[in-house]
Amino acid sequence: MLRHAPAALCVATVLAGCAATGVTFPNATPGRPLAVPAEEYRPEGPGPFAAVMLFHGCHGVSASSREWARWFRREGYVALVVDSWAARGIGDGCDAKTPDLPSTERFDDAVGALRHLHGRPYVDRARIGAIGWSNGGVFAIALVNGPSLERARRRGVLLPEPGVRAAVGVYPGGCFSLVGELVVRPLLVLIGAADDWTLPGPCVEMVENMRRKGADATIVLYPGAYHYFDVRGQPRAYLPEVGNRNKPDECCGATVGYDAAAFRDARRRVRQFFARHLGRL
Repeated sequence: MLRHAPAALCVATVLAGCAATGVTFPNATPGRPLAVPAEEYRPEGPGPFAAVMLFHGCHGVSASSREWARWFRREGYVALVVDSWAARGIGDGCDAKTPDLPSTERFDDAVGALRHLHGRPYVDRARIGAIGWSNGGVFAIALVNGPSLERARRRGVLLPEPGVRAAVGVYPGGCFSLVGELVVRPLLVLIGAADDWTLPGPCVEMVENMRRKGADATIVLYPGAYHYFDVRGQPRAYLPEVGNRNKPDECCGATVGYDAAAFRDARRRVRQFFARHLGRL
């Protein structure tokens, strides 16, 4: 496991078959930065472009992650897919036997990713957003959550200005931990109403509480949709081996499945949301 990385580390290689550039950057953990690999998808031209950071769920960077990144590139964004699992030698983080990472670790990866994008001459640092799925969704939210940013500052981790302009959480985990907090930048949450892995109830409560405090936060519930509703080709299935905090007696198991209508609507909403908040309208 790589624990120490020079501050200027950035190794670029072309990843065969996926038309992306492989990069490595140090995360923001004070005193012991970790080298984090990522895939960068860049539109044609000199830019500067708006950019979006993508944070994977517990299954790690997947074909769906890369398909979303290619879609963002076609939309005119630089897309950076951050691989927190490869950085730590984790294969499948969904298994109930896999120890949970401290929440600070993925947050520090996200800050490192933002610093990396600030160093790219073709990225407009004033127009950077974040999107995360499941386990990665809560970290996309944390990047625009005032109390999360303050907790990070107390650890010596500062989000480089002007920060993240807007964030999207797709069936995000961890809503229960943020129900009393407040985002300071626009937030969009997309989740299936039937999701039994990351329950929609806490996310609804989180967004409603934030809206009462004046936040620009929106949640969309897709009737009948489950976790992975945006993963094209994913059949409706029950995964018995995955850890699920909502099933303390059983420990494990969750339903997943692609939902074409939810996927189409999610793409439409993500397009509109980032176009509005990253200055593309």
